[in-house]
Amino acid sequence: MKRLPALSLSLLLLTACAPPSPRKKKEPPPEVPPPLNRLLFGGDVMLTRHVGQVIAAHRDPAWPFRQIAADFARADLAFVNLESPFTDQGKPTTSGMVFRADPANVAGLTLAGIDVVSFANNHSRDAHEHGLLYTLDLLEKNKIAVAGAARDEAAARAGAVLERQGVKFGFLAYTYDQRNGNHKTDDPRINTLNLVRLREDIQSIRARSNVTIVSLHAGLEYARKPNDQQRQMAHAAIEAGASLVIGHHPHVTQPCEDYRTGVICYSLGNLVFDQTIPGTNDGAVVEAEFKGPSLRKVRLRQIRIQNTQPLFVQP
Repeated sequence: MKRLPALSLSLLLLTACAPPSPRKKKEPPPEVPPPLNRLLFGGDVMLTRHVGQVIAAHRDPAWPFRQIAADFARADLAFVNLESPFTDQGKPTTSGMVFRADPANVAGLTLAGIDVVSFANNHSRDAHEHGLLYTLDLLEKNKIAVAGAARDEAAARAGAVLERQGVKFGFLAYTYDQRNGNHKTDDPRINTLNLVRLREDIQSIRARSNVTIVSLHAGLEYARKPNDQQRQMAHAAIEAGASLVIGHHPHVTQPCEDYRTGVICYSLGNLVFDQTIPGTNDGAVVEAEFKGPSLRKVRLRQIRIQNTQPLFVQP
C-alpha cells in the first residue's frame, strides 16, 4: 500500500475535521408596496335637450366634457351616472322630461376616459326597449362598462368588475324608480332599490373583486339632506362590505359621511345638465384614493356648470 506524504495526510485530516462552511442566508425579497389607484366619480350626466342643442351649435359632440376631460382621463378609473339613453330611432329630445340622446354624443364620455357608468335610473327606459339595448351596445363598443342595467337580470345583478394594477374594483348600481311615468311595470334588467338583493349582490361581487362600490340613484329632487331610504340603503351597503357609496338624483349636492369602515356621499348633484333651479349648476366630484384594496382618502372637488360645461372650482 502506497503511503501518502505526511503533509498530505495532515491536510486530509484537517479537511475531514473542519466544520462545514456556513451557508449564506438568502435575503428576503424586497417588499412591494400596495399599488395606489385614484378613482373619480361624477354625478348626473344628461346629453340631450338643451345640452344637445349646445353640442349641435358648437358642432362638437364632446363639448360638455372639454374643461374636465383631462382630469377624468388621468384617473385610474372614472365613473358617472348616465341619465339619458342613446338611440338611433326618432329625434333627440329638445324639451320635456323624456330623454333620448344622439349616439354621437358618447364622444364626451370617451374623451373624458369614463370607464364605467351607472345606467340604473329613472330615465334608463325613456327610449324603450330599443334604447336600452342600443345604449348597452354603444357603451360596449366604446369600452365603457355598465353597472345597474344589462341584457338580462343576472348580468344586471352581477355588476361590473374592472381591474387596475392588480386590484379588482366591483361596481353595483340601483335606482329608486325606472318607469319615469312611462311604464306600468319594472324591467328586471334594471336594478331597483331592494335591501335583500343589495346584500346578496354585494356578497356575490365581493367573491369576484377586492373592492365593492355601490351607486344609488335615490332621494328627493333638490333636497339638501338625504332621506330615510337613502340612509337605509347606503348603511346596508357598507354593512354588507362596500367601501364606498356614491349617490345621485337630487340634482343638488348632499353631504358625505364616514360610516363604519366606508364612506357615503349621498348626492354629487349634476355633472352635465341644463337645469336652472338654484343649486343645480353646482356639483361635486369625488376623488377616492385606494392603497391596494383599502380606501385611504376621499376628497370632494367642487364643479360649476357654465353653458353646459362643468369646470373645476378647486384645482
